[in-house]
Amino acid sequence: MPPEHDEATAEHVDGKQILKLALDLGPLLIFFAAYLFAGIYWATGTLMVGMLVAVALSWAVLGHVSPTMLATTVLAEGFGAMTLWLHDPSFIKMKPTIVNLIFAAVLAVGLALGKSPLKLLLGEALRMTDEGWRRLTLRWVMFFVALAGINEVVWRMFSETAWATFKVFGMVPLTIAFFALQWPLIKSHALPSIDESNKSAK
Repeated sequence: MPPEHDEATAEHVDGKQILKLALDLGPLLIFFAAYLFAGIYWATGTLMVGMLVAVALSWAVLGHVSPTMLATTVLAEGFGAMTLWLHDPSFIKMKPTIVNLIFAAVLAVGLALGKSPLKLLLGEALRMTDEGWRRLTLRWVMFFVALAGINEVVWRMFSETAWATFKVFGMVPLTIAFFALQWPLIKSHALPSIDESNKSAK
């Protein structure tokens, strides 16, 4: 493969990754900006619209919508609608709790059935032993449960502004930091790449 083609492919992949990150973070940042300028109800409506736009762009540009984005969007629309209809912000504040508990439950049920939903989601990016996937999945189950608990504490015991700040600038960094801390586990259970396996076979 010519070097020019390799560089073009790398740029294409990087571009998709940047777009995916923008689609994940964009609605949250818009939510926070709307909250600062217009309050929780306008922020909720903005989040609902932003999630729908993110789904549409993901489908149109990336050619697919991830299961996590789809689940998050469905719950955002449902809890957002209840927040606006009943004029009660507690629904949108509970949404991260429900989302994280659902993620934890799906992963836990998969483990109980001897399956790995996490492997289905990340299998193309990570090659690990079955034991590695089991341990990583168990850690994510515990993390999602912990994140749900933290959200409950923040929205029930602190100010609305503190919760909105935590939702945008707390949950995302915590998730990124947790993923980074899993690198030793991923590395210790990593399998050879497909190219390396083919070379060894030859």
